[in-house]
Amino acid sequence: MRLRPFLDELEKSGKLVRVKREVSHEYELANVMNALGERPAIFENVRGFDMPVFGGIASDRGIIAKGLGTGREGILKKLMGALRDPVEPEVVSKGACQEVVTKDVDLDRLPILKHLPGDGGRYTSASIAVIKDPDTGRNMSYHRMMQIGKDRLTARLIPKRQARTTYDKTDGDLEVAICIGSSIPVLLAASLGPPSGVDELSIANALDETPLVKCITKDLEVPADTEIVLEGRITKELGPEGPFVDLTETRDFERQEPVVVIDAITMRKDAMYQALLPGRLEHKTLMGMPKEPTICNEVSKVAKCRNAYVTMGGGSWLHAVVQIDKQSEEDGKRAIDAAFRGHKSLKHVWVVDKDVDIYNPLAVEWAVATRFQAGKGLVVRENQPGSSLDPSAIHEPGKKALTDKMGLDATKRLGIDPKKYKKVSYGKVILGEYLER
Repeated sequence: MRLRPFLDELEKSGKLVRVKREVSHEYELANVMNALGERPAIFENVRGFDMPVFGGIASDRGIIAKGLGTGREGILKKLMGALRDPVEPEVVSKGACQEVVTKDVDLDRLPILKHLPGDGGRYTSASIAVIKDPDTGRNMSYHRMMQIGKDRLTARLIPKRQARTTYDKTDGDLEVAICIGSSIPVLLAASLGPPSGVDELSIANALDETPLVKCITKDLEVPADTEIVLEGRITKELGPEGPFVDLTETRDFERQEPVVVIDAITMRKDAMYQALLPGRLEHKTLMGMPKEPTICNEVSKVAKCRNAYVTMGGGSWLHAVVQIDKQSEEDGKRAIDAAFRGHKSLKHVWVVDKDVDIYNPLAVEWAVATRFQAGKGLVVRENQPGSSLDPSAIHEPGKKALTDKMGLDATKRLGIDPKKYKKVSYGKVILGEYLER
């Protein structure tokens, strides 16, 4: 579903709140979003700015499912289908994102937030960058960007990811279009990280129709319904980026990162700015959930994979629970190694049977307590490439972080009476019949 109709649906169903009271873009708006539990919200009156700010539309799996036109249980199937069969989007001649075109760039006119005391500056956090690689084609991905001037930002480009790889091999500036204010299909597609050469905008279009429009000043295409587009260049100049809070709710340090120069801003006449709280629900969901289909794809090569969940407790990045329909005793251990291949930043993984609710941490812990034996089901892989987000890993400048990885096979042993593993359940009653009125 496109963004504006989606917001209307959320409001009609009572899931969206409008904040009419004036708020500051420095800390206050972020604090209120957090206090709302990241419920979808539109802040209508942001002090010093003439456009509203919205956020929280991807903080809950049920809401995301609504944006994809499915139920919560159908999200994984939709994502796996779009990854498997992307659909090239139509390029249209006009888009709402270009109703207003400004070449006299002043980023101070946008309500870019300061999220937390200690941040390096004002940050775009829901910013999705579109670039083109001469060898692999179009790429779309998230990049946090810190404002350092009226027409300049510094962008965090993670080594060995597609944007950084393209940037490193480009002589001179790399054209970029930064999209702010996107639909659920675009938000998810930008998070997926498919194999090099697979176009994320085609994945978004497979999730739901996502027409594109060509940029005004760059040879790039962007979703036509985007609220705001910053057309610019990633230069070879470096500038300070950070500190900033990351997925693990800890503060990432300051680095020297590429400077992005903005040459033009296009937007809707009634544009809204999209905010995303760093280290909170929406950030975690958008980072973790799109890794679930890649985990499932790999596990399915070695076992019958039913589901996968990248957990909130692991920062939606470092921990996962994988659910399998066990056919042989080695399936659990095979699934562990496959999960690490499916998400290379994964640090710990639990493999459970199809009767365990992977979204319930108590159920997963129960499976470990009743079905796991360390001498048989524990897998440890030492000094493996890990995530820069893991503060306990070994970090050396210019090198991939190294960490120890662990998997727990908490599946039932085959050939044992299944009653031994089955939870009992009490009968249902109509409670009102037993209570005094």
